[in-house]
Amino acid sequence: MALQIVDRRLAGKNKSIGNRERFLRRHQEQIREAVRKAVTGRGIRDIEQAENITIPKKDISEPVFHHGEGGVRDTVHPGNTDHLRGDQIKRPQGGAGGGKGQASDSGEGEDDFVFTLSKEEFMQVFFEGLALPHLMRTQIGDTPEWKTHRAGYTRDGTPNNLHVLRSMRGALGRRLALGTGTRRELAQKKLLLAQLERSPLGHEREIRTLRQEIEALELRIKKIPFLDPVDLRFRGRVKTPVPTSKAVMFCLMDVSGSMDEERKGLAKQFFILLYLFLTRHYEKIDIVFIRHHTQAQEVDEDTFFHATESGGTVVSSALELMQKILEQRYPASEWNIYGAQASDGDNFSNDSGRCRDLLSDALLPLCRYFAYVQVADTEQDLWEEYTQLAEAHANFAIRKVTTPENIYPVFRDLFKKEGETA
Repeated sequence: MALQIVDRRLAGKNKSIGNRERFLRRHQEQIREAVRKAVTGRGIRDIEQAENITIPKKDISEPVFHHGEGGVRDTVHPGNTDHLRGDQIKRPQGGAGGGKGQASDSGEGEDDFVFTLSKEEFMQVFFEGLALPHLMRTQIGDTPEWKTHRAGYTRDGTPNNLHVLRSMRGALGRRLALGTGTRRELAQKKLLLAQLERSPLGHEREIRTLRQEIEALELRIKKIPFLDPVDLRFRGRVKTPVPTSKAVMFCLMDVSGSMDEERKGLAKQFFILLYLFLTRHYEKIDIVFIRHHTQAQEVDEDTFFHATESGGTVVSSALELMQKILEQRYPASEWNIYGAQASDGDNFSNDSGRCRDLLSDALLPLCRYFAYVQVADTEQDLWEEYTQLAEAHANFAIRKVTTPENIYPVFRDLFKKEGETA
C-alpha cells in the first residue's frame, strides 16, 4: 500500500505550507515577473529581503458554472453610436477619490491580490534558472565524498535496519529443516498407534510405549524456537567513494585610478551578486578574490569589497596571479575552474595583448567558463582583444554594464542554465 504524507504544519496566521507552495507553483510566471520588476527598484545590498507581490485579479480568477436565468427575456439597451464591442471606456474623474462624479449606491469591486514573498522564496525565484556552466564531476581527490548504498543482508546490525520479512523467512526455513524428520516419524507412529487401537488383539504394552514416544516427539517439536538469533537478517549498507563536483571561482577586479567610484560600485555590485549566487547554491565551492592595479594581490572577502587602494593599471598581473594559484592549489584534473573579471577596459600600453595570450594559452584551456564584464561604455584595447577571444573560445563571454539596472540582466545572461533563455 502506498504511503502518503500530508503536511499539516501551519506557516503563520493559520496558513498551510502546502497551500502556499501550490499557490506559488500555479502563479510562478506572474511571481517571476514581479521579482524582476522589484530588482530594478532596490539596491544590490537590499536583495536579500522579503517583497510584496501583486497579482492582478484577472490572473487568479477561476471559471464558475452557474444556472442561467432561462426563459424568454426582453431586454432594452440604450442607443449607442459612439462605441463598439471591446472598446474600453475611461472611468469618470472626480468624486471623493479624486474624481468629479457622484458616488454609486450599488455595484461592487475587487482589488488585486497582494501577498508577501519571504526572504528565502524571493531569493529562490531571484536565482531560478542559473547555474555554473559545464559543471562536471571530477575524479576522487584525497578526501573523497562517501555514498552509502544497499549491499545485501548481514547477520549483525542495528534494530532499525532489521529486515522483518527476510528474518521470518529464515526462521520458517529453519523450523522446517529441524522439524521435518521428527514430524515424519511422529506421523508414522500415530498411524501405527491407530492401527493397534483398532486391532481386536490386545496390544496394551505396545500402545503404552507408542504413546510415550509420541509425547516425546511432540515435546521435541515444541522445543524448536519460533525465532532464533541465527534467523535475524539486517539490511547491509556499505560506503563507497564517489566523485565530487569541486569548483573554484576566481573573482578579478580592477581597482586602478581609472576606475572611479561609480565604476568600482558597478563592479562590486556585480561581484556581490555573484557571491550571493555561489554561496547559496553551492555548498562546496572555493572563491578566490584578486584585486589589482599595477600589481595583483589575493585578498579576503572583506578587503575585496571594502578596501580603497588604487594605482596604475596592469591587467595581466591579475591573470598571472590566477595562473600561479591554479598551479599551486587547483589542478584542473580535480577542480571545475571558473573566472569572472570586471574592469573599465583601461590598461597599460601593450599589456592587452599579453592578457589575450595569457587567457588563450594558459587559462581558458583549464577553465570551464570565464566571464569578462566591462563597467564602461568606451571600447578600448582590452575590449578589442577580448572580443577576438570570445569569437574563438566558446567558454569565454564578454558583456558591458554601464548602469545598475544592467547588472541583473547581464548576470542572468552570463550564468543562465544551458538550454534556457536569459
